[in-house]
Amino acid sequence: MTAPVRESAAPRTLAGWAALVGYAADHCSAVLEEGAGLDWSRPAAGLEWSAAATLDHLALGLVGYAGLLTARPADRYIALFASLDPKAPLPARLEGIRIAASLLAATVRGADEGDRAWHPWGRSDAPGFAAMGVTELVLHTDDIARGLGLAPAFPGGHRLPDELCAPAVERLFPDAPAGHGPAETLLWCTGRTALPGLPRRTEWAWDGTVRG
Repeated sequence: MTAPVRESAAPRTLAGWAALVGYAADHCSAVLEEGAGLDWSRPAAGLEWSAAATLDHLALGLVGYAGLLTARPADRYIALFASLDPKAPLPARLEGIRIAASLLAATVRGADEGDRAWHPWGRSDAPGFAAMGVTELVLHTDDIARGLGLAPAFPGGHRLPDELCAPAVERLFPDAPAGHGPAETLLWCTGRTALPGLPRRTEWAWDGTVRG
């Protein structure tokens, strides 16, 4: 049985948040490299995108978060252009995920404590964007893995790492229910599963605003 989310699971330094992003990218690669011979045109679980399109979204999202935190716009998304090759072999595409995560981690690590940037779900700081990156990596890795049949629906198969889920929940979901494991809580917060006494969410958003 997993432990409930701790009262304070989030890192206290930018370096700590940056390290979490790198760890989440390693987790993504370790899980998804097992799907090298599978059909990536199949839909990711619970999404309208294919597994391949979800991986594209993940890479672009990570680079986008790094771009937002670098440019620090007040009220818009950045103009970011990227070209991804759907015919590239999976190891090369997963390398792209690790590179994108490294860019986000480096941006988080080099940010100032007072840096703020726009995001549609709340003007945020470096830890906030790191938490967004970790959340995207953990959730979409699970979406793709289940869509490809690499693991049965949660809670079977591979586990979502509690050490990644707990700080993401603490930073981005202030309304998260207490008393449940970090992985189950993150999945509930993002509309992917029900919890005892709590039906599956049909709408959700994280809160990236700076608190405290």
